[in-house]
Amino acid sequence: MPTTLAPDRIAAAEALAAVLAPGKRVCLTTHVNPDGDGLGSEVGLLHLLRARGVDAVITNPTATPSRFEFLLDDLPGCDRTAHAVKELRRADVIVVLDISDLGRLGMLCDTVREAGVPVACVDHHVGDGKLPDGPRYLDVNAAATGELIYEIAIANRWPVTPLVAQGLYVALLTDTGGFRFSNTRPRTLRVAADLLETGVDPEQIYLDVYARAPEGRPRLFAEALQTLVVEPQHGLAWVTVPPGAIERLGVTSDDLDGVVEFPRSIEGVRMALLFREAAQGRIKVSLRSVGNVDVAEFAKRFGGGGHRKAAGLSLVGSMVDVQGTVLEAAREYIASTNGHP
Repeated sequence: MPTTLAPDRIAAAEALAAVLAPGKRVCLTTHVNPDGDGLGSEVGLLHLLRARGVDAVITNPTATPSRFEFLLDDLPGCDRTAHAVKELRRADVIVVLDISDLGRLGMLCDTVREAGVPVACVDHHVGDGKLPDGPRYLDVNAAATGELIYEIAIANRWPVTPLVAQGLYVALLTDTGGFRFSNTRPRTLRVAADLLETGVDPEQIYLDVYARAPEGRPRLFAEALQTLVVEPQHGLAWVTVPPGAIERLGVTSDDLDGVVEFPRSIEGVRMALLFREAAQGRIKVSLRSVGNVDVAEFAKRFGGGGHRKAAGLSLVGSMVDVQGTVLEAAREYIASTNGHP
């Protein structure tokens, strides 16, 4: 079944494309600690723009995790993250992907705010984020931002090459948990099928993304899972990353991807949490849910956000204090839902 778009979606895609014209210097950026959706969407869009003669580069607030570096193999010199501030200051257009809130850009927040150029946005998150003026292509029902980049390509009749498809497939694969999460809709699988039709190798992408882990990653999982606490009476379960474990094991925070799925998989659990220390005295909390528990709504009360089934937040304070505050709020929130998975 061919991908079809409503007239208003086509108009939004064409409006975004209009500012990404050949001759323009375009900077693509996404959130701190970029994930498969943010990076895959950037890479897919970068290939699309470069095919049109647009001078586009990637300018993220933090470096690309090693397991996604293969996406950049065919884009030498295009990842300008190490010089992001300089690149953003000379941009004609900035495109923010997978977020719609300046706060998620970390050290680049002020640079983007003060750039004085159109700031386009492509995103699928729920939130009331603020960005400087520019065209928007938003859909909270999309499984991933990569799905929206595909729609933009279709609306503008831009060819989806195998390299474009590879980036967008990574975006879909990672944000749907391998097409297991509830955000996997029939449309998501149709887009994935279209991407596979270009010649994308799903097994090789799986190996690149999920089967190239350093030895420290399973050891990190083991240490974190040793801290598992379950409160069946509240439908809660959580794990805590031991202080200094990431540095000691020679891994990164990206290697924690998937740990929180273990407490979520326990029967009767409706909200799972992962706590870890971050920089500047902050504690980061990853949230996952089951059934009618909306962790994006829960995270908003602490200044966080995300999706209904996957969200996050961060707070300044000690681990003990943040856990006490968040867990007590989680117990009350789950009780207020008055339902069962």
